[in-house]
Amino acid sequence: MELGLVGPGPYRATRLWNEIIELFRAGMPLRKHRCRFKSYERCFKASEAVDCLHELLGSNQNFGPEVTRNQTVKLLKKFLKNHVIEDIKGRWGKEDFQDDGHLYRFPPSSPLKPYPKKRSCGKEVIKFPDWNEPKAGTSQEHIPVKSVMMNSEMWYKRHSIAIGEVPACKLVFRRELTQTNIEEIWKSITMSQLQKILGLDSLDEVLDTKLVNSKHIFQNMYNVNKQGIVTLEDKSKELPHWILSAMKCLANWPSCSDLKQPTYSGFERDVFTTIVDYFGQMKEPLLTFHFYDIFVSVLGLLQNHSKAIEALQISCLLLPPENRKRLQLLVRMMARISFNKDLPPLSESVKTRTLVVQAFSRCILCSKDEMDLDELLAAKLVSFLMDNYQEILGVPSSLKSSIEEHVIHLQRAQIKYAGADTDATFLPPSFCHQISTDEFEHQRATGSQEPLASLLEEIAMNKEISVKDKKKKLKQFQKSYPEVYKVRFPTPETEAVLFPEKTKQKPPLLMWALKKPFQPFHRTRSFRM
Repeated sequence: MELGLVGPGPYRATRLWNEIIELFRAGMPLRKHRCRFKSYERCFKASEAVDCLHELLGSNQNFGPEVTRNQTVKLLKKFLKNHVIEDIKGRWGKEDFQDDGHLYRFPPSSPLKPYPKKRSCGKEVIKFPDWNEPKAGTSQEHIPVKSVMMNSEMWYKRHSIAIGEVPACKLVFRRELTQTNIEEIWKSITMSQLQKILGLDSLDEVLDTKLVNSKHIFQNMYNVNKQGIVTLEDKSKELPHWILSAMKCLANWPSCSDLKQPTYSGFERDVFTTIVDYFGQMKEPLLTFHFYDIFVSVLGLLQNHSKAIEALQISCLLLPPENRKRLQLLVRMMARISFNKDLPPLSESVKTRTLVVQAFSRCILCSKDEMDLDELLAAKLVSFLMDNYQEILGVPSSLKSSIEEHVIHLQRAQIKYAGADTDATFLPPSFCHQISTDEFEHQRATGSQEPLASLLEEIAMNKEISVKDKKKKLKQFQKSYPEVYKVRFPTPETEAVLFPEKTKQKPPLLMWALKKPFQPFHRTRSFRM
């Protein structure tokens, strides 16, 4: 039995917890053990449980080889607390599990966690400003024409200028977009793109969109310095100067330009402990409690590197600007510490990278309800952030440019024809892919001729219009698109089929023409009986 990749979606942490329990019960070897002159059937030593579970987690793609033995012991402590396991005397409920020779066993059934019920969040509908009539004296230069699907009647109206008819239309303007409108557009398209990347039908089960502040997205996109770090409008929310100096000291070790006091043996460890203590006393993690489920869902995409990067880019845009800035500075320091060969070891027993991940995971990601897999999931996410922080915590340029183009499109004036819906042009931005030159030429040729050929066929086969009107429309079409017309009617005979000549009937002969010519009356002799 093998645990496959648990993808994005609601209750991902709960699903992982339940599946790990089932795998552990199925894979843990059970044997007969002796303890204090007494034998116990179907049990296992604590150290054997650590070995088995550590191997299971390390070989699984949901967690990976970075899971430490110490983290495995902590998970088994939670197993004991939640009665997934019990000691050989049936005791459970405390986290006093140790990596030793004590004996444990499985209860008849390990309780699985129920999936919590979340209230559905109503979808927000963004209302665009209404349209206004054109103002007097408004210039009509450089106005983009609205494209519409044409049938034969509309085509005839569009091409009827030659015979003196002009289609009814008017120039309309949308009321000016306010800053609030623009921010809501940013939120709507950002949420839509995140849902698309995660492959979910709705974000309602992993995110309450009402808690997403559109101003935060806009500020995280535009209020940045040359290094891409967020600049805060409220300076009181900045990190204290002394903690910034400590972070710069370790990030740029061994050059500590900001610290003028002399260093001593073990100085770097004391600075590291100071930073850990500061971030450890925060009441809420940097990724916030509200966004816990969305970040845990993104962990299901880590096998697809590019998708995971894009999903985390967008998810980090939802953070309050002060949280995003602290995350940028902290993760950058963590990455530099991990790869700095000149920095002395910060621990005698643990590698620097492992120590850094363990020290800051909880202040970056954890749930409000103390989920049992918080530490493992946070460590997985933090490791990925450290390795890709420049891409993840930078401004996503493709998303930014696509939303900006959409906002510009909404601000343009439109030509509205009678019976057409102007707002129908406001579609969400689409993403295209590159094609070859030959394919482009083929699409350009077929893409323009096929609709015209279909329109010509509709005119030709229309039996509801008179012969006179049909000839008039066909003549106009032939004048406008001679190549398309020639394909459908290559010879005059093919065109004549549409208008079969009526057979002329000879006028009926007069009755008197069938009689003999008038003859004079001859008196005949009558025969009498």
